[in-house]
Amino acid sequence: MEEIQGTVEDIIFQNEENGYVVAKIDAKKNVTVIVGCIPYITEGQNLKLIGEWVVHQQFGKQFKVSAAEEILPESLIGIERYLSSGMILGIGPVTAKKIVEKFGENTFEVLENNIERLKEIEGIGDKKIELIYESYFKQREVKNIMVFLQAYGVTPNQCMKIYKRFGAESISIIKNNPYILTEEVSGIGFKSSDKIARSLGIEMDSPFRIQSGIKHVVSEFCALGNTYMPKDNLIKEAADILKVKEELIVQNVFDCAIDGKIKIEMVEERECIFTLPYYYSELGITKVMLTLAFSNYETIDMDIDKHIQEFEEKSDISFAPSQKEAIKGILDSGVEIITGGPGTGKTTIIKCILDVFEKNGMNVVMAAPTGRAAKRMTESTGREAKTIHRLLELGFAADEEEMAFSKGEDSPLDCDVIIIDEASMIDVLLMNSLLKAISIGTRLIIVGDVDQLPSVGPGNVLKDLIESKSVKVVRLKEIFRQGKESMIVVNAHKINNGEMPILNDRDKDFFFIKEENKDIILNTLIELINTRLPNFNKSWNKLQHIQILSPMKKGPLGIINLNSKLQEILNPKAKDKKEKEYRDTVFRIGDKVMQTKNNYSLKWSSISGLGEKEGIGVFNGDMGFISDIDEDNNTLTVIFDEERKVVYEQINLDEIDLAYAITIHKSQGSEFPVVVMPVFMGSPLLMNRNLLYTAITRAKKLVVLTGSVKSLKYMIENDRSFERFSSLKWRIQDIASKDIFSNE
Repeated sequence: MEEIQGTVEDIIFQNEENGYVVAKIDAKKNVTVIVGCIPYITEGQNLKLIGEWVVHQQFGKQFKVSAAEEILPESLIGIERYLSSGMILGIGPVTAKKIVEKFGENTFEVLENNIERLKEIEGIGDKKIELIYESYFKQREVKNIMVFLQAYGVTPNQCMKIYKRFGAESISIIKNNPYILTEEVSGIGFKSSDKIARSLGIEMDSPFRIQSGIKHVVSEFCALGNTYMPKDNLIKEAADILKVKEELIVQNVFDCAIDGKIKIEMVEERECIFTLPYYYSELGITKVMLTLAFSNYETIDMDIDKHIQEFEEKSDISFAPSQKEAIKGILDSGVEIITGGPGTGKTTIIKCILDVFEKNGMNVVMAAPTGRAAKRMTESTGREAKTIHRLLELGFAADEEEMAFSKGEDSPLDCDVIIIDEASMIDVLLMNSLLKAISIGTRLIIVGDVDQLPSVGPGNVLKDLIESKSVKVVRLKEIFRQGKESMIVVNAHKINNGEMPILNDRDKDFFFIKEENKDIILNTLIELINTRLPNFNKSWNKLQHIQILSPMKKGPLGIINLNSKLQEILNPKAKDKKEKEYRDTVFRIGDKVMQTKNNYSLKWSSISGLGEKEGIGVFNGDMGFISDIDEDNNTLTVIFDEERKVVYEQINLDEIDLAYAITIHKSQGSEFPVVVMPVFMGSPLLMNRNLLYTAITRAKKLVVLTGSVKSLKYMIENDRSFERFSSLKWRIQDIASKDIFSNE
């Protein structure tokens, strides 16, 4: 890091919303372009800047600012120039001259501590003093916060988030309890808060620190997919991280529970710690699922066997016994789960079920967890399907500050039947929100492949519902006849059964390229996506139709390195191609990108003119392409699914990543014409059958694996996976066993 000091000569660009600025400063008679987050910068300011020199492709050498401090002028000329710059509303050149003539070198002392004295100057009354006061102190607040926090490694972007959340009280609130940042400001974790706290002299055994640490440990554990943490695990891990005695952890766990910050509950004779959202979500799912399952439903009066036969004849198919069972089950069950692997006819069953309900005049709605899955559902059935978020009408709450679903207990979905596809992706929070919006008497059909990876979010919803044995479940085992010709389908079932797949069958759709050397595997992946596969099938676009999936992020075959290499080949640097550097990533027009977390407040607009013109919400796993980079406004535009346009400001760029290669976990719910995957040895708990099965079932037309046969065999034989701690199955079984839903 380097330090420079100079006077702001010209502001080229300034975003008042996030503080990003491009400006010129005079640093010892050397004019320098600076870029970075510097809120309330004005011409004439004297700044001390910390950062590094970078070379922009189009604009040349610049100083990239990571921290800034204002140095107030001391000379009378400097003070007058500062005040007349327009930075302080209510003070122009004439008024600035009068103030300096009156108060001289004491001008800033008057503004800081005795602003009422400005009334001594002709032309300044109460209203003008109020305007000057608000403008001056708002800027001072932000500057003070940034100076205070940047010493602890807090970035300018994070400082702006903190100020927006806590306003003028930011510093006093943080000094009182720095750990509040972890809970209320996105992007600031426990370690950052703890660093600030220790610098402020907060003791190791402070209840603030220990209780924040407890919630941090539980949250980190739940971020791995769990809905609770065993108390014994928590006590040991928290004591190790916080470096305090276990007795203090035990006492503060109890105090957190008394204060309603966490829940403690016995699950299968083990004391467990829940965060409130997951605890109440599991309770809500249990209540509604059992209520729906045990409710009486209006009888559908029809000859179902005759209808199935007519549908078979019309569609030129023949249903297997399990498929007929799934269709018939909708007549007398309020809730039905249909689960099966690829090629087992789940989509055809949905079409037949739709036919049954529509012929009986019933209103059916369909939804899936992701936009891609909903789009596929629409294309395969010919009827509209929405994302669950759109179905529940995500939008701003009444206070217009927080996002919320409009549909819920007070405003349920108006329909007779709800069909949900790709249910393995649904976590406890989303399932609870969905079930809240379903009124008694509405039929619910849940479709998904329970053998795929569980949801990215917490819980094991589909698996727990099936294993609870409290709702009707139909397992599809037979491969539907259209799928028998596909080696993708055949091999998916072989892998799921622990068998080696059939490799390199001539004129089929499943291939394996043997290679042990990781550098050669990397080059093979690049050749496949860049030349070999597009040449093999001229209709395949290398960016839109071919997707590389990798088991992990790091390493030579992890997505971080793959994306860097693939970007160089597939979307290289060019003089006429705008790009934007953010942290360690260069984003370029044309880049393939993915949203990596749910953002319920990002706005989108439709580019097709079909359906809704605009909406809110971009979600984890959404993929698209960068269509524009606006250097003047410091924004980046992404088109998702060739449909939704989203404009990203600097503050949201940490939510997107390059997506030439993505992890298998992030591919859930997506489907790609061609999937290419490196096969190599990694963590035993990661490189398992479940992961491999999920990867190959993402492919529609072709799978190409390249790597070690030994590694492939290991993954197939390894049926171990990370244990997910979830109490949903236990809750449902516990309530169902008490027979409280009996109609007697």
